[in-house]
Formats: sequence, structure tokens, C-alpha cells
Amino acid sequence: MANLKEVKNRILSVVSTQQITKAMKMVAAAKLRRAQDKITQMRPYALKLDAILKNLSAAQMSGDPDNWYSKVRDEKKILVVAVTSDRGLCGSFNSSVFKGVLRLIQENYNDQYNKGNVTILPIGKKVFEYFSKRKFDVLNQYAGVLGHLSFSEVAAAADFIMTAFREGKYDKVVVVYNEFKNVATQILRTEQFLPVVFEKDPKAIPSNPVDYIYQPGQDEIISQLIPSSLKVKLYKALLDSNAAEHGARMTAMDKATENAGDLLKELRLTYNRTRQAAITKEILEIVGGAEALKSA
Repeated sequence: MANLKEVKNRILSVVSTQQITKAMKMVAAAKLRRAQDKITQMRPYALKLDAILKNLSAAQMSGDPDNWYSKVRDEKKILVVAVTSDRGLCGSFNSSVFKGVLRLIQENYNDQYNKGNVTILPIGKKVFEYFSKRKFDVLNQYAGVLGHLSFSEVAAAADFIMTAFREGKYDKVVVVYNEFKNVATQILRTEQFLPVVFEKDPKAIPSNPVDYIYQPGQDEIISQLIPSSLKVKLYKALLDSNAAEHGARMTAMDKATENAGDLLKELRLTYNRTRQAAITKEILEIVGGAEALKSA
């Protein structure tokens, strides 16, 4: 059985850890409130912009707009935009993205990966560290964008991706991130970013497309609307991931605080038992000595 000093030191250590996890839970809860407000305000705008784009493409039944955003090429070079957090202690939030990217490459782009044609664009320090250590082709331009998350920073990242796609450096761009559902639930999303594919299935096209009046022209409007839509789409993904991160960290720290409380109960019980055993041992030694003296 452990001595009293060892058990007492463990109790002090667990109490200190419990205070840290409780404080981190409160900080995460405060940050989650702000992040949740941002994504809640952003979603209606992103959905409306996407709906306008679908209506415009539905009105043009002759086919997709003739611009490079929707050019479908042979998938020889793939860019995977992976979004995680800058810090850990958020449960399986980061590992789910790691596994999702690896599964995506293994199931869909294994041949391209073997030829060295799969590139990772990490957004978040954790995903940059993970894939850098595993010898992937990693770009480091926007790994730290989450430290000062703003639309202008995300728009610059989106411009970089669109320019690389237009110049033929990549034939397809996929975004992998965690979507925020609620505090305890994050949904891993894998979405095609480029090329932009317009729905040709009549069932997928809105049944009552809006009859817009175009000025200067439909093609010009769509060619300007698509990059704006892509920037908003990437910004929404990062806001979703940011809110999901704080929710995951809050849940993880809450669970850690509960586990620390359970461990404290066990340690205090062990401490009391050890203390009682030590007292009983001392009493027996005293009684034994007294009996020995009496016999002498």
C-alpha cells in the first residue's frame, strides 16, 4: 500500500489539474458563445448566396457558364485543404480531420499520392505538424490564419487557391473540416471546393427559379459571383470549425473535470485507509511493547 506522503502528493496534483480543466472549460464556453454567434449569423448569408447561384445556373439551361471556375479536368493533381485547431486538449476534434484526410486520399486519390501529386494546405497548426511529420507535400502559407481569423485573411487564402487552380497547379480542390452542430456534436465534412459543379439533374434544380433581370449580363454576373461565393464558402467552413473546436474543448474539459473528481474520491478513500492502517499498526506496536514489558 502506498505511503501517506505519496497519496497526498497525488491528491494535490489531481486538485491542481481539476482547477485547470475547470478554468479551461469556462474559457471555452465564453469563446464558444462568440463563435456560435458568428456562424449563426453567417449561415443564412452563405445559404442565400448559394441559392442565388443555383437560381442563376438553373436559368441558364444551355449548360454551365463558360469560365475556368467550372472547368473539369483530369484529376492528376489534388489539393486537400484540411482545417483543424492551433491547440490541442479538444478531444477527437483534430484526429477526426487527420483520419478523414487519410481516408479521402486512400479511397479516392491513392494513385495520385503514390506519384507525389497530392498536396495538403493546412489551416491550423495541429494539421500542419501532423502531415509535416509524415512527409506529405505541405504548404505553409495559411497554417496560422486561425490566430487572427477574419474574412480578409480567409479571402486571401481563397484567392491563393483559386489562382493555383486557374494556373493548372491543381486539378481539384477538396476541403475537410468539422461542422458545428451543437456543443457535443461535430460533423466531419468533405466538400469539393473547385471546380464548381452546377447541378444538371432536374430534381436538383430549384422548381421555381427566380426570373432575374441581368445587367450587364448573366455570364458576367456569374463569373463575379462565383469567386465571392467561394470566399464565403471557405470562411463559413472556418467559422464552423472554430465553433466546433470550442464546443469540443468545452466537452473534453468538462469530462476531464468529472474524471478528476472521481479520481479524487478514490485517492481520498485510499488516503483514509492508509492513514487508518498506519494508526492501527502503531497501536499494535504500542500494545505489543506494553505486553512485552509487562511479561518481563
